[in-house]
Amino acid sequence: MKPREMRPQVYWVGAIDWDRRLFDALIPLPDGTSYNSYLIEGSEKVALIDTVDPTMEQVLVNHLDHLEVKNLDYVVANHAEQDHSGTLPRVLEKYPQAKVVCTAKCKGMLMDLLLIPDARFMTVDDKETISLGDRTLEFIHAPWVHWPETMLTYLREDKILFPCDFFGSHLATTDMYVTDGGQVYEAAKRYYAEIMMPFRATIQKNLEKIKDYAIDIIAPSHGPMYDKPEFILKAYHSWAFDEPGNIVVLPYISMHDSTRKMVEYLVGALAKRGVTVKQFDLTVTDIGKLAMSLVDAATIVIGTPTVLAGAHPNVIYAAFLANALRPNLKFASIIGSYGWGGKAVEQLAGMIPNLKVELLEPVLSKGVPKETDFRALDNLADTIAQKHKEQGFA
Repeated sequence: MKPREMRPQVYWVGAIDWDRRLFDALIPLPDGTSYNSYLIEGSEKVALIDTVDPTMEQVLVNHLDHLEVKNLDYVVANHAEQDHSGTLPRVLEKYPQAKVVCTAKCKGMLMDLLLIPDARFMTVDDKETISLGDRTLEFIHAPWVHWPETMLTYLREDKILFPCDFFGSHLATTDMYVTDGGQVYEAAKRYYAEIMMPFRATIQKNLEKIKDYAIDIIAPSHGPMYDKPEFILKAYHSWAFDEPGNIVVLPYISMHDSTRKMVEYLVGALAKRGVTVKQFDLTVTDIGKLAMSLVDAATIVIGTPTVLAGAHPNVIYAAFLANALRPNLKFASIIGSYGWGGKAVEQLAGMIPNLKVELLEPVLSKGVPKETDFRALDNLADTIAQKHKEQGFA
């Protein structure tokens, strides 16, 4: 692809990564991703907003050559993570007069990560501006969205917000702007769940911080741009501020069908009581889908067999993930089976200190679930439905 003009003298010069399927050796990318970089040619100065992943270095260089960019004055580093900053060394080599514009904390991180010398930096304070002549860049500090050094860049005259990872989506597409709202909504929610949800309180503050800016375009560093910004602003406001829904997330593992039978029974019991359930078999689950389900859920119920007196390793990982993502859950419980004993409940309960939840009475069956176990599952379903109703979720 060639550079794409967003506004006169404002260009997308990023790279589309159709084939990447894993990010940070952790996050599934079912739809690939993009690394968005933007060039602004002012009447006096030229600025590049972020670079691209180092695997796509030559794509960015080719775009700059195609636009015949002879001089580059500033490279704005909104965020030090290498999928945005990784091509900085190559760009600085190509344009030896360019300065890296970033927060003071970002400067230190880029020096550590990419060995960029001190003399190449220009640090900016919150709300500080730089003139490009007929255009003005304003820098908005936004720490912990989602690293401590992050900032956003606002192009005043064109009312374009370059928020880096804020409002992003891992989605490879030739569409410059959102055309398939359903597809982008899901990709953006997945991105929020996996990356932004642990910082929900900070997201709330930063949504408030930018609410008075006039914004015509939101141009994130991953996925398509938003020429109707209210689409993603409304979605983020819902994800960050809304109370949970009448939803139970049920990740589980079953080795010899005992736990599976309990899961199936509980799912039916909850559905009968008007509670929505999202069930995930952890042997095949896309963790991004699991993370997305946690955005809206009021309750998590973890299902596990007993392995060497503890929970199944895959279940332990799911509990660790939920604890790390810090969803706005209110209740939690554990169901499963055992043979001769174990400490799965104590183990799992101890792994979720970040979740400010009420732990509901667990249900564990000795061997195959029996009538008393199914009655206990009915009681658990009653409790969940009643708790949701009391909290106004139902």
